[in-house]
Amino acid sequence: MNLADMRAIVRRDLHDEDSASYRWTNDELDWHIAHAVKDFSEAVPYEQKATKATTAGSRVLDLSTITGRIAVEAVEYPVDKFPRIYQPFALWGDSLTLLGDETPDGANAYIYYGKLHTLDATSSTIPARLEDVVATGACGFAAVEWAAYAINRVNVGGSVTSKEFLDWGNVKLTVFQDELKRLGSKNRVRVRRLYRPYYSPVSKSTDFGP
Repeated sequence: MNLADMRAIVRRDLHDEDSASYRWTNDELDWHIAHAVKDFSEAVPYEQKATKATTAGSRVLDLSTITGRIAVEAVEYPVDKFPRIYQPFALWGDSLTLLGDETPDGANAYIYYGKLHTLDATSSTIPARLEDVVATGACGFAAVEWAAYAINRVNVGGSVTSKEFLDWGNVKLTVFQDELKRLGSKNRVRVRRLYRPYYSPVSKSTDFGP
């Protein structure tokens, strides 16, 4: 999958495959696809691992070189132990502060994080099984945008009215948002099985009193 492949899928779903009279230009569709990819990334980020050297005596790590970062899921320090040791941390901007009992000694730490997916002219990081989710979002954004543009303008695009586009686009966006919620919820459950949560779970059966 690359950007051209995704654009072709979106055009097919929008019934906009006549190159002699495209309703959306390539640039317009690429913008809507990028919008969908960004929203998708927020729910299902591209999972990455970075190695960062600590500074002896300092608990702060500079993450400014980790670009496209959406969220930090876990910090492993010291590294390569069994079982793995994950540190509680606080994040403010590009500064990550380790809050565990152990003060770094200059050794490496592993940063497990999610970043924006890429979809460009040659490649994609979006899982193949979820490409249709991104296409659905892009279709919805494109249809709603066109409907807003077409209001109070003479319709030269055939029998489809702006209201029909708006209704259809909103249905697509509803499906897209529902899928993002489902995938995001599933992703959070998986992450919490892999990594120790920063905050201790709150008991739902014990009353600790005032």
